[in-house]
Amino acid sequence: MTIVITAFERSPDGGKGLARDTRVRWALEEAGQPYEVRLVSSRAMKEPAHRALHPFGQIPTYEEGDLVLFETGAIMLHIAERHAGLLPVDSNARARAIAWMFAALNTVEPPILELVTARFLEGDKPWTKERMPLVVDRIHARLKQLSDRLGDAEWLDGAFSAGDLMMASVLLRLKPSGILNEHPNLVAYVARGEARPAYIRAFAAQLAVNAGKPPAG
Repeated sequence: MTIVITAFERSPDGGKGLARDTRVRWALEEAGQPYEVRLVSSRAMKEPAHRALHPFGQIPTYEEGDLVLFETGAIMLHIAERHAGLLPVDSNARARAIAWMFAALNTVEPPILELVTARFLEGDKPWTKERMPLVVDRIHARLKQLSDRLGDAEWLDGAFSAGDLMMASVLLRLKPSGILNEHPNLVAYVARGEARPAYIRAFAAQLAVNAGKPPAG
């Protein structure tokens, strides 16, 4: 069965790899699974056909035969559980890798998304100037905790896993802000993720879309 995912017809970030379809592309590349990409415009995302796949009118979605999934965490967990390469064989290590996936989405990403909202969606509001330092402080608090836990290790829990893929994807959102630079071991951690051949292929595929070339997959 052919795997089909959806992605922005034109990503808001211009192809910098910050859109969530990049996470799914990366997971599929790590798992060695071929896939196709159906590009969706901002308008089409809100129409009934797409909402039948994603009730909140977002991307990405994942289709494989009769299975339709939305939410990157659910999609990545499905890929990781079905194919080798993203979750350890040992049951305890496997559980820890999944825990890191949830930590990336539920603990580390929320304050980062708050920064995006404060800067780009509410930047003209009167409360933004007072709010911004609080948002940045919350991010640094989380990064400090993560940095302390990672230490000088290469990955979060032994070998690279879906937990690292998700965490690195979340931290990538901070690159434009420069906030991550205050935590050198996290900068190096993200760079290791970006250097993986699977990430390079995934990034190139979504960049090609935004450069007006046919998507790779």
